[in-house]
Amino acid sequence: MSDTDFETTQIEAAAFRRLLQHLVQERPDVQNIDLMILAGFCRNCLSDWYREAAEARGITMTKDEAREAIYGMPFPQWKAQHQRDATPEQLAAFEAAQRKHD
Repeated sequence: MSDTDFETTQIEAAAFRRLLQHLVQERPDVQNIDLMILAGFCRNCLSDWYREAAEARGITMTKDEAREAIYGMPFPQWKAQHQRDATPEQLAAFEAAQRKHD
């Protein structure tokens, strides 16, 4: 790996850590369904990508371990503290977003 590749990796890692900090500490109120509607991914997607990246490097990680790394706490705890039931409007927007990108 060249110095440039290493620096790029360090920058990407710092940006990812900042994204997690933002989602965990500054905006835990943002619901996953809203992220899915607007961005096409959510915290669960990030945890899946995190686990897949670990496994690609030979590191075994469970779904629960990956979710805890992304949510900053065990998923059931985060869900109890922050997740609300989706509103009919959110569900309709989610369905519309899915149709738009299929």
